[in-house]
Amino acid sequence: MSVDPPSSGRPTGPPSGPLSGPSQPPSGGGPPSEPPSGGGKEPEPRRPWWGSVPRVAIIATAVVAAVVLAVVLSRPDNGGTGATDGGTSTSSGEVFLQPAADTGPDEFTESTAQEDSSASPVTPSGDTESAPQNAVRGVNGDAPGLYGGTRNVASCDVEKQIKYFEDAPDKERAFASVVRIQPSEVPAYLRSLTPVQLRMDTRVTNHGYKNGAPTSYQAVLQAGTAVLVDDRGVPRVRCACGNPLSPPVAQQSAPKTTGNAWPGYKSSNVVMVTPAPQPVDAFVMCEPDGEWFKREAGDTGNKDHKTKKPDKSSPSASVTTPTAPSDSTSSQPPTSEPPTSDTDTSGPTTDEPPSSDTQQPPPDSDTGSDTGGGTTEQAPAS
Repeated sequence: MSVDPPSSGRPTGPPSGPLSGPSQPPSGGGPPSEPPSGGGKEPEPRRPWWGSVPRVAIIATAVVAAVVLAVVLSRPDNGGTGATDGGTSTSSGEVFLQPAADTGPDEFTESTAQEDSSASPVTPSGDTESAPQNAVRGVNGDAPGLYGGTRNVASCDVEKQIKYFEDAPDKERAFASVVRIQPSEVPAYLRSLTPVQLRMDTRVTNHGYKNGAPTSYQAVLQAGTAVLVDDRGVPRVRCACGNPLSPPVAQQSAPKTTGNAWPGYKSSNVVMVTPAPQPVDAFVMCEPDGEWFKREAGDTGNKDHKTKKPDKSSPSASVTTPTAPSDSTSSQPPTSEPPTSDTDTSGPTTDEPPSSDTQQPPPDSDTGSDTGGGTTEQAPAS
């Protein structure tokens, strides 16, 4: 049966087809309209926009990417697993080797080391071959021959170091926070230290300056490095970079070395400096030509005077168990970096790394049983 189109030319109801939906019953409450002839199936309802398979895949991918990005950005070392380019952060179990003349990463100041001062390296005495890999090899800070230099010549220019900090108050504040003094006390603190040179490769916790705050990392300083030591003989400042130093961090196993090894480097010769039992009045030091002299604590060499050669010209290193620091200034300092360097449960921890990915671990580096650097805390084998 044919139906004439409406005279107005406009449809009088919803269009037929799959988008029209089910027809509504007439207003009079009669039975619903018959389905269209032809035996067609009932049209399927439209799925919501988020039910589309491609859209679900896109949304899932975006969520996963957001989660991964959040995890990476929230990592303490910003995703690094070791030394990073230009930074001072080492991953747990790594120790950064620092040659004597190398400024190193993230320095506090320019070098104040005196070029006309030198020290003859020496191998520590004492049988430590049977020591465990994470043992402490300690040398007392008052041991004759532990330090060297040239008589009447300071290995560091203390007044120059003070001037650098006066011109950089932000760095002075960061330095003060590491040694736990007020910024105004930095000049007096530096003048109280004694300029010497290491005669043995020495393990320490070194501190850099990055993004306006101090960082920290484990390091071995080469014999010949110019440092300032306190009245117990403990290294407190590295003169080539102005970095504050503190005792090394205890570790549970032998660490890996990173950086460039120097000729003659051997982990079994690395030591740590333990505080002298009593304040040192004068350090017994050795010149490169084999002559011996005394340098009063806090003096820059003006009062140096010759002395006789000690009975033992090579300091004795002893193996001890890790202990908490006994002196008030050897506690671990704060840092802006998270604890990515050598943080374990066997001893005190520090927060921060050094170094650059461009510096590769030395070939055939020795991870022997000896350790070094610091005060009464345990130092891992280098």
